[in-house]
Amino acid sequence: MIDLHCHILPFVDDGAASWEIAEQMCQVALDDGITHIVATPHANSEFEYSRADLSKHLMELQTRVKGKMKFSLGCDFHLSYENIQTLWANPGRFLIEGTPYLLIEFSDYGLPPNFEHLLFGMTTELKLHPIITHPERNPILQRHPQTVLPWIEAGCLIQVTASALTGSWGRAAKEAAVWLLRSRHVHLLATDAHDPKHRPPILSRARDIAARIIGDEAAWNLVETTPSMILDGRIVQSVA
Repeated sequence: MIDLHCHILPFVDDGAASWEIAEQMCQVALDDGITHIVATPHANSEFEYSRADLSKHLMELQTRVKGKMKFSLGCDFHLSYENIQTLWANPGRFLIEGTPYLLIEFSDYGLPPNFEHLLFGMTTELKLHPIITHPERNPILQRHPQTVLPWIEAGCLIQVTASALTGSWGRAAKEAAVWLLRSRHVHLLATDAHDPKHRPPILSRARDIAARIIGDEAAWNLVETTPSMILDGRIVQSVA
């Protein structure tokens, strides 16, 4: 399996707090059947995102795990004014490396104003393919999950947090995740892991739940086929 959203690099955000914890997270992931992780440090008002420094961190982690796992570098991109300005000047800084895909994180308290206009610019001017991360955890989208439909039609992919399906984020998040799955509006499952115990890099439990809802093949697509296409830079159709 492939995990496209994971805060596994230490000392760069609120994820792994040490190299030892990062290594423990890698072992948890390997034990779960995850073979490739995209490290996605936050880029927001709290955490500075330096691509060059993060690349060095990723090389260090690769050395520590002795080739047992593959890694790529991405970003958990917050829609701040400063980030958007930087994105337009240098979009490659934030993308999953070697691809046109950008993970976009909404605020926990609302939705960005004029997002449709911003989305149009990303897809037409910058030629990006946005991936909306964990909409099931946003309180507005929990009440109105159908809000994602025009974004999907505009080319966005939807990523649901694995642990939301298992109930770790509460009833509202789980119900929203299940609704999105049943409606065939989920393209990816990812861990959004931050540590080896409380928010671990585990995909298999959510994949099994998804299989009971949408079938085995569709569930495997969420954790293997589609993430593989993304890492290859291939275009994933957002609308089935």
